Amino acid sequence: MAALAQPACSFTTFLGCFRPSPRSFSNFRVHPSWNLSTSMSLQSSEPVATKTDPPTDDDVLLQYVVLRRDLIDKWPLGSVVTQGCHASVSAIWSHKDDPHTLQYCSPDNIDSMHKVTLEVKGETQILNLSEKLLAAGIAHKLWIEQPENFPTCLATKPYPKSMVSQFFKKLKLCK
Repeated sequence: MAALAQPACSFTTFLGCFRPSPRSFSNFRVHPSWNLSTSMSLQSSEPVATKTDPPTDDDVLLQYVVLRRDLIDKWPLGSVVTQGCHASVSAIWSHKDDPHTLQYCSPDNIDSMHKVTLEVKGETQILNLSEKLLAAGIAHKLWIEQPENFPTCLATKPYPKSMVSQFFKKLKLCK
């Protein structure tokens, strides 16, 4: 049996070579009070939404993904799901050093992630939700489809349910 060749560089080295285009983060929405370092990690004065107390057993870490019902009714299902995936990955990657994100993606939890997928009626509602989250200091990604330049969905970074559920209680589960 032949030995497997070793890769020329490690995964970490590969990621270090990643150079996003200027457009990569141009639509990432942040609260005005946040100070962003060059690595796009959040540095804040500890608003309620960034407490890092470990969640209790009944306060599960979860990520909310919100899709637009008007697009679900018009677009192929796969296209809408893809938009949600983009927002989810972007929100997690943009907060990869956050303690909740690290716990959510840890080897012990990677096979038991919790996501709640909800829906809003259309563009106005998703923009309003994003503004409400911004005002409360809830880190999220409002995905803006390019080149059309319109919002398609939104995803939060992982949070304990008790910290963010109040913002999503009035929304319907996406079915």
